[in-house]
Amino acid sequence: MAANGTGDAAGDDDPIAPFLSAFLRALAAPLTSLGIPGSPEIVEALVDVAPGPERDFALPVHRAAAQLRRRPEEVAEEIVRGVVRPPELAAVVAKGAYVNATADPTALTRRTLDLALGRGPRYGHAERAGTPTCIEHTSANATGPFHVGRIRNAVIGDTLARIDRATGLPVTTQYYMDDMGRQAALITWIWTKPRDQWPASVREAVEGQDVPGEKPDAFRGRAYPPSSAYLKEHADAQAEVAALVQAIEGGHPPPEHRALIQEILGGMLASLARLGITFDEFVWESDLLRDGSVDRVLERLRAAPHAVQEANGAWAIDAASYGLPQESSRVIFQRGNGTSLYVTRDVAYHLQKFARFPAVIDVLGQDHQLHARTLDALLAEIGEPRRPTYLIYQDITVPEGGRMSTRRGSAVWLDGLLAEAVERARGEVLARREDLADADVDRIAEAVAIGAVRFQIVRVAVEKPVVFRWDDALSFEGRSGPFVQYSYARASSVLRKSGTPDGPFPFDPARLADPEERALVRVLARLPRTVWHAGRNRHPHVVAGYAHELADQFNRFYHAVPVLRSGDERASRLALVAGVRQGLGNALDLLGVPRLETM
Repeated sequence: MAANGTGDAAGDDDPIAPFLSAFLRALAAPLTSLGIPGSPEIVEALVDVAPGPERDFALPVHRAAAQLRRRPEEVAEEIVRGVVRPPELAAVVAKGAYVNATADPTALTRRTLDLALGRGPRYGHAERAGTPTCIEHTSANATGPFHVGRIRNAVIGDTLARIDRATGLPVTTQYYMDDMGRQAALITWIWTKPRDQWPASVREAVEGQDVPGEKPDAFRGRAYPPSSAYLKEHADAQAEVAALVQAIEGGHPPPEHRALIQEILGGMLASLARLGITFDEFVWESDLLRDGSVDRVLERLRAAPHAVQEANGAWAIDAASYGLPQESSRVIFQRGNGTSLYVTRDVAYHLQKFARFPAVIDVLGQDHQLHARTLDALLAEIGEPRRPTYLIYQDITVPEGGRMSTRRGSAVWLDGLLAEAVERARGEVLARREDLADADVDRIAEAVAIGAVRFQIVRVAVEKPVVFRWDDALSFEGRSGPFVQYSYARASSVLRKSGTPDGPFPFDPARLADPEERALVRVLARLPRTVWHAGRNRHPHVVAGYAHELADQFNRFYHAVPVLRSGDERASRLALVAGVRQGLGNALDLLGVPRLETM
């Protein structure tokens, strides 16, 4: 049984809280009489919230039964016999190895709709002060457009920031700009070289391919793959780039260097902006060198317990005791010429983050796990007790398999993916709505495309790979962004047709007694608890799963129960539709998926 108890998630903003508290109080005496150990917090952690359509809470007793050496069914039945049912609960029953409880449906409906309608855009958000948190994500090198493999980092990081803010955390998002490494130097090397000195392969990739309105990341980035390939075969070019790297890392970059990086980065950020992804702060790696942060780290590392100096003057940490792979256990942190390395500068960056934020989260691809372990080792060597929390995600793959590479020029670009998404979405919209003006079709297609891409990426748990398939992403009926958007638009349509789309929405909870209505209330009631759970466990996919569940249950209700043509239940059903519309909209906002009033 999943441990879905949420402890301090309970509060005035949570519809389920008083009913769960009543269930826990009712369990206390029979559990004690049986001699079953465990504090209320431990018992709550075992309770599954919303385990089925006709029950709200379930307590598994397998472990307690094993300790008592009795059959689980007997233990569950004895617990229920000892329960004095509180008024907040309609039933407490034993079923198999579980003690199940159902909240009073009228009371749960009243509380859920009061909160959903009363809190509006804040429904699902916690009104409590949390720990200031820094989330660093994306941080791609400015060598060209974003490829699809990299965009999972940005979607996960942005969604987690939205969720964490909803749980009460003051979140600052950061983009760490590596402007000192070989990749940044390669861009400056080729674009500061006179055009007549360019290798023919690079000229061929850049010249004669003018694209009207082409973004700078795409234009400048065209030179990167052939330049990288050229370097592999030409030692003189390798030496030029190596000298440029040394000059940049020594604090003497060419005057055009940062401007080139900023130009490419601007194009990359424009692509992210289409997805609703922005950043609070940008940290430039070279600034850590200029302000002395890197020198201070070098000094501390040279004095570290396992620091050794190589024959060529370089300095390293013997990190074998930190469990690193044998081939990576000697970590060079300063070259023989006195310059630093990326991991050294990353230590300086994290010390800067630790000085400002009690909590630091790094979103990293699975291919950066060794770097994370190395960073932790160097932080330990200088006596730094704090560590970042790493959110490691798996790759996005294409159906035929394989990862994408910027260096090889074999990437699927984000801009191309979005363009195809818009075109496909446009076809889906036109197939459903021939009456729309072109401007409306374009607007809806863009929103559907963004929703399809973001939802398809975030709905998968970070520890699992994403296989991006168009049929799945753009489905109006499956587990997709467009399905949730369509459900939101359907709720909006019902309210528009009611004549009072903006309320007020008076309701009598006793009139919402249909099984589909009660099932819908149960799902709507879980939004605050779901958001808190997703933030606490850093599981943004949980919110995507919830949004689909709420949309799916709303559509079941829509087809089973008349709303506009109902009698005495009409006002109450409109209130339920309005509450669900608010819940769907708030979930879409947390996922970065655009709301659509019509589709």
